Amino acid sequence: MMKYIFAALFLGVLAGYFTDAFGFSWLKVAVSDYGFNLALIALLFFMGVLFGKDKEALAKLRREGLKILVFPIAIASGSIIGGLVGGFLLRTNVLASMGVCAGYGWYTLAGPLAGQLFGIEWGAIGFVVNFLRELTTITTVSLARKIDKYAPVAMGGATAMDTTLPFIIRYCGQDTLMAAFISGFALTMMAPFAITAIAALPH
Repeated sequence: MMKYIFAALFLGVLAGYFTDAFGFSWLKVAVSDYGFNLALIALLFFMGVLFGKDKEALAKLRREGLKILVFPIAIASGSIIGGLVGGFLLRTNVLASMGVCAGYGWYTLAGPLAGQLFGIEWGAIGFVVNFLRELTTITTVSLARKIDKYAPVAMGGATAMDTTLPFIIRYCGQDTLMAAFISGFALTMMAPFAITAIAALPH
C-alpha cells in the first residue's frame, strides 16, 4: 500500500511541475478546484455508505452519546499543549506555535488563518506543519496502529474524517470508522475557533 501512496505523491509532484512549466494553467484549475473536490465528495459518500451499513457502529453511537466527543477534545488539547511545549523549546512565539497546532491537520485553513493572525511567516509554518501531520499519518499508519489502533485517528486530527480515513480503516479495522469520522468532524468544526481564540489571548 505504501509504495502506491509514494508513487501517487511522486507522480502528483511531476504533474504539478510540468503543468506549471508548460503553462497549462487550465489543467491546474481543473485538478485542484474540481478534480480534488469531486474525489473528496466521492470519498465521503462511500465512507457514509460503509458507516450506514455498520449497524453495530450506529448502535454504539447511540449508546455512547456525548461521551464520543471526549476523544476529539483530548486530541485537540494534546495538539495545543504540543504547540505550547514546542514554542517554549524553540524559544519562539508560543501563542503562534499553539495556534498553528490548533489547525489539527487542516492545512488549507491553518496556513491562511495563521498568516492573517500571526504573520506571513507563521502562515507558511502553519501550512507545512499541518500538511506534514496529514502526510505522516498516511505514511506511518501501519506502524502507529501497533501502539494502539486508535493512535492513527489521533495523529490524523481533522483529516481523520476525509483524506486519512481510508488508510485508518484499512490498517486499523472498520470498527474505527465511527470514532475516526466523528473525531475528524469535531476537530474540523473546532479548528477555526481554536486558532482565533488563541490569537485573541493577551501576549
